[in-house]
Amino acid sequence: MIRLLAVLGLCMAAATTALGPAQAQAPARVTVVTSFSKDVTDPVKKAFEQATPGFTLEVQNRNTNAGVKYIEETRAKNQVDLFWASAPDAFEVLKGKGLLAKHQPKATGIPDKIGAFPINDPEGFYFGFAASGYGIMWNTRYARANKLPDPKEWSDLAKPIYFDHVAIAAPSRSGTTHLTIETVLQGEGWDQGWRTVKEMAGNFRQVTERSFGVPEGVNSGQFGVGIVIDFFGFSAQAAGFPVKFVYPSVTTIVPANVAIVANAPNRAGAEAFIDFLLSDKGQEVLLEPTIRRLPVNPATYAKAPADYPNPFKDPSLGSRVKFDPDVSEKRTAVVDALFDQLITFQLDNLKAATKAIHEAEAALAKKDNAQGRALVKQARDLVAAMPVTAAEAASPEIGGAFTGAKEKGARQAELENRWAGFARDNYASAKAKADEATRLAK
Repeated sequence: MIRLLAVLGLCMAAATTALGPAQAQAPARVTVVTSFSKDVTDPVKKAFEQATPGFTLEVQNRNTNAGVKYIEETRAKNQVDLFWASAPDAFEVLKGKGLLAKHQPKATGIPDKIGAFPINDPEGFYFGFAASGYGIMWNTRYARANKLPDPKEWSDLAKPIYFDHVAIAAPSRSGTTHLTIETVLQGEGWDQGWRTVKEMAGNFRQVTERSFGVPEGVNSGQFGVGIVIDFFGFSAQAAGFPVKFVYPSVTTIVPANVAIVANAPNRAGAEAFIDFLLSDKGQEVLLEPTIRRLPVNPATYAKAPADYPNPFKDPSLGSRVKFDPDVSEKRTAVVDALFDQLITFQLDNLKAATKAIHEAEAALAKKDNAQGRALVKQARDLVAAMPVTAAEAASPEIGGAFTGAKEKGARQAELENRWAGFARDNYASAKAKADEATRLAK
């Protein structure tokens, strides 16, 4: 009996010893805040956990602006290891507030730049893992049914034939859309860029709250054309939707980034995730049909489909715009607020003015009238007019009012109310002038 008990005791001890290492090797959680959809995060999560079985990835999905605010608000008790998003200026904001940690990735073979844009933060606070450009996506069946031509440039979307067929996400809610608008402003200049944006906006059917809403609407035929980041178009094509995508000449190719949050609870796991994204396996995941991102390692394109865009071999991609992230970062909140006050919240008024201008131009094409043409030009200039200059948008007096600080709130509200009134009055005047031009052409 004593011998039996001894044997049982040895077996229990052995079992306990066997359990100990297994418990110690339970995967450690790595927490990431990201704006990317499950179409991106799920394949990456699966591949990461297979490549590094010591870690498991927890994904918290928030839009870019909400993610930045969350990391700011929880800095005292941070529970996040990584921030993972498309917008470079969001990383600059976090870096400027001391909310990112330095890292030195292990990857080799990644160039310093993609086009004219640095792939990584020179100081080592954030890293490009993929690249993307901005452009136009459209549903080919919808286009045929509505006799829409294939768009090629942003200005095409301002043509009368596209009225009520175009959608965009609000840049204040989507970091990628913000960068699209900023790209147009930098590529064409502040005044002409806003003119282009507002002329397109006059044809919008909808301004969605999330960037995902635009490609979903194009895929389903809810609307015909969407202003999107490239991978929405490429992944929809790979999934079999009847869509096309084009890069306008005024676009840019910029990296989507990942960074370790300061005081990350699992620093080792955060480093492992970045090193995986930049590894050969991590870069190859980007080629999967649901993701379709542009890898930052040129060697990965050897495994891409034959028609896959390659910014390292196609110099035309983004060549016309030398995107300056410092300029973008200084006026990010102002550009978003201007878009909302002049377009998002005034869309009905802007569309009414735009429709009146289209009708006046059509009438004048049939029966020309010099006074009518002058009125239409005045109407277009009223629509295009901006309440602030580029210098003012980045100034401490205006830009400084949009810092999010409580003491700046009253000034921000005052500016937004003023801009809304400016837009409302201008669009009403533009419509009246266009209507008068139409009457003169009859």
